[in-house]
Amino acid sequence: MKIAIIGGGNLGGSIAQGLVSSGFCKPSAISITRRNVQQLKALQEQGCQVLSDNKKAVQQSDIIILAVKPYNYNEVLAGFKSVLNAKKHVLVSVITGVWTEQLQKAIGKPVPVIRAMPNTAIAIQQSMTCLSNAGADAKQLNYVQQLFDQLGRTVVIDEKLMDAATVLGACGTAYALRYIRANIQGGIEIGFDAKTASLIAAQTVLGAADLLLKTGNHPEHEIDKVTTPKGCTIVGLNEMEHQGFSSSLIRGIITSYEKIGK
Repeated sequence: MKIAIIGGGNLGGSIAQGLVSSGFCKPSAISITRRNVQQLKALQEQGCQVLSDNKKAVQQSDIIILAVKPYNYNEVLAGFKSVLNAKKHVLVSVITGVWTEQLQKAIGKPVPVIRAMPNTAIAIQQSMTCLSNAGADAKQLNYVQQLFDQLGRTVVIDEKLMDAATVLGACGTAYALRYIRANIQGGIEIGFDAKTASLIAAQTVLGAADLLLKTGNHPEHEIDKVTTPKGCTIVGLNEMEHQGFSSSLIRGIITSYEKIGK
C-alpha cells in the first residue's frame, strides 16, 4: 500500500523515517507533506516523495496518516476530503484529543478511521502505540498495526481508553524520565560523576523494562530476585514507600487523567 503522511513535523517525520529505516515499505511508497518542503530534504534524499499539496498526496495513496496540530485538523481535512474514497482510503489519526467521531463528522463520508496514540520514543522506533478502530475491516486494522509495529510496540484498545492511554503511555515517558533524573541525582550524591550516573541509571531502567517485556513476569517477581533478607535493596525500597513513592506516582497518574478529561 502507498502511504501519505499529512504533516511532516516531528511526529510525521519520525513515522516516515521509522518506516524507511525498518524496510516496511519502499521510500517511494511514502508521500509526506509540509508547507516548507525544504525541511523534509533528508527524507527526500532517501527516496520519499515530498509535497506541499495534501490533496495530491492523498490521491496517490491508500493509507492517510494525519499528523497535524489538534487546532487545525478541520481546516486540513477540508482541503482534501473531496478526494477521499471510502472504498480505497483508511485515515489514521495521530492527533491527541481528537476522537474518531469528530474526524468522521469532518470528513462527511464513511471512510474507515483508525486512531493511533504513539509516544515520543517513536523517534527511535521504540514507541508504545495504542490503536482504536472505527469502521476499518480486520485486514486494514492489521496492516496499520503492522505499520506501527515497525516503530515500537502496539496494542488495540477501546477508544474510551484513549485518554487513559495518553496518560500511561505518553505522559508516562515523562514520569519515567523524572525517575531516571532522580536516580542520577542520587548516584552523584553517592560518588559518581553525572555522565557515569546517567549511563548506569538509564541502562538499568532499560534492562528492567526489557525483563518484563521478554519474560512476561510481574514486577514483584523480579523485585524478589534482588531483595535479600536484611539487604540494602529492601531497606531502600521500604524507605521510598515510607516517603510515598508508589502512592505519589499513582496520584500523579490519576491527576493527569482528571486533567485530560476536562
